[in-house]
Amino acid sequence: MSKSKLSAFLSLILVFASGALVGAVGYRLYTVNTVASGNVNLPPSRQRMDPEETRRRILAEMREKVQLDDQQIKQVDEIMGATREQFNQLRKSMDEKMKPERDKIWATQMEKTRAILRPEQLPLYDKYRADREAERKKHHGDRK
Repeated sequence: MSKSKLSAFLSLILVFASGALVGAVGYRLYTVNTVASGNVNLPPSRQRMDPEETRRRILAEMREKVQLDDQQIKQVDEIMGATREQFNQLRKSMDEKMKPERDKIWATQMEKTRAILRPEQLPLYDKYRADREAERKKHHGDRK
């Protein structure tokens, strides 16, 4: 192979490799930013899709993929609403039945935590618990 052909071949390989590298890095940056931007300001426990948005998305997908008409969409929406209400009632009754046991578990955890703290840490822990309780009530109302 002559020197000019070898030089052209190596240049072509270098351009191809650098393009692949830039493409891979760009793709990685794009996917990381796209995924992370969904619920950036929410704590991990609160990062979930809005139920109403999910419902609209499901209805739109069903309209397209199952070819539902407006009457059927309305009926499916009513069925989904009734199902949500049934789950809410079930969750409420389970919460009421489990509340005493849940409260006992929380109390045990707090007692064990207090037992390992030094005396000067106890007021700080009590303040921390009060702050957490206030935050919980702010986000969840008065339910536990």
